[in-house]
Amino acid sequence: MDPQTRTELEAAAFRTLLAHLDKRHDVQNIDMMNLTGFCRNCLSRWYQEAAEARGIAMDKETAREAVYGMPYAEWKAKYQTEASAEQQAAFETAFAENVGGKRQT
Repeated sequence: MDPQTRTELEAAAFRTLLAHLDKRHDVQNIDMMNLTGFCRNCLSRWYQEAAEARGIAMDKETAREAVYGMPYAEWKAKYQTEASAEQQAAFETAFAENVGGKRQT
């Protein structure tokens, strides 16, 4: 497979992932993080880092809007639920193992 085709397929898969997550507002970031080691915020950070690696200035909110499909504050108000103590404890472990010092709020 040539590099251009590979890039196009990867981009298509990423768009499909975002569309799937957009349909699954019931899936909370904390649950994603606890089960998979990444969440929507991680995706937005990776998106921002990829832009910056290519010399494209992008702030956190712009990257989050690309992933969430709306401003992050709006998404949180509409869809985010309160995390239980158990979820929070599992998150601390998952975050330390998978993200480390790159904490996003």
